[in-house]
Amino acid sequence: MQIAFHAQSHKGLVRKLNEDACLALPEAGVWAVADGMGGHAAGDVASQMVMDMLKTLVDSAGKALSPAMLSQALQNANKALVQYSQQQLLGSMAGSTVVVLFIQQDRYHLLWAGDSRCYLLRNNTLQQLSHDHSQVNEMVAQGLLAASEAESHELANVITRAVGVDTELEVAVCADECLPGDLFLLCTDGLTKELPDHEIHQYLQHDDIADASKALLHSTLVAGAKDNVTSILVKLQSISNVNLNDKTIPLNLKNV
Repeated sequence: MQIAFHAQSHKGLVRKLNEDACLALPEAGVWAVADGMGGHAAGDVASQMVMDMLKTLVDSAGKALSPAMLSQALQNANKALVQYSQQQLLGSMAGSTVVVLFIQQDRYHLLWAGDSRCYLLRNNTLQQLSHDHSQVNEMVAQGLLAASEAESHELANVITRAVGVDTELEVAVCADECLPGDLFLLCTDGLTKELPDHEIHQYLQHDDIADASKALLHSTLVAGAKDNVTSILVKLQSISNVNLNDKTIPLNLKNV
């Protein structure tokens, strides 16, 4: 088996700064995206701090890396951001959403906080693996709001969980089996607020994930790209299907 991936980040057409960040550590089976918030470049600092904490942990853990360790790295980032806000921002908040994909042996592990998302395309069916930690998503879950009305609701930008927002961080997790042909999409809400799921599904059907990734970004820019846009595509594929234009790394799903 091989893992192919393509990562990209763009500041969009409205924002002056790119407060998103991404991380690709294929040798360790780790990919992540983060969406910073706080203004005055605090969001930029926040998202990069989360990525740096993850990279430091992965580099030091080596083959002992585990989902619990990745969760602890996010907890460490949370404490560091709370301290940064108190000491450097006079109490103003620097926070970040995050979603982390960890592929280990024949399973994937997902960790997240906020509304950055992970999708899985399997057997031509697109599934959102993460669920948004947002005000409108909670309203939908409680039956107070129709799902079709969520994106246009006045509270659509209010998230209920993120790194650096509270002294305690609850990291959401899920895990399941990996299958050959699985395609994962990690992305910030700059993409999902511009493109509906059915359009994302359409672009992910490209055989070349680099083309699929570029198509996602192009369509987001055409739609107005009011926010920063960051995405990573990660595909499990057989060696015979590897496109040499993609960044690839060998993966033995049984012996990582």
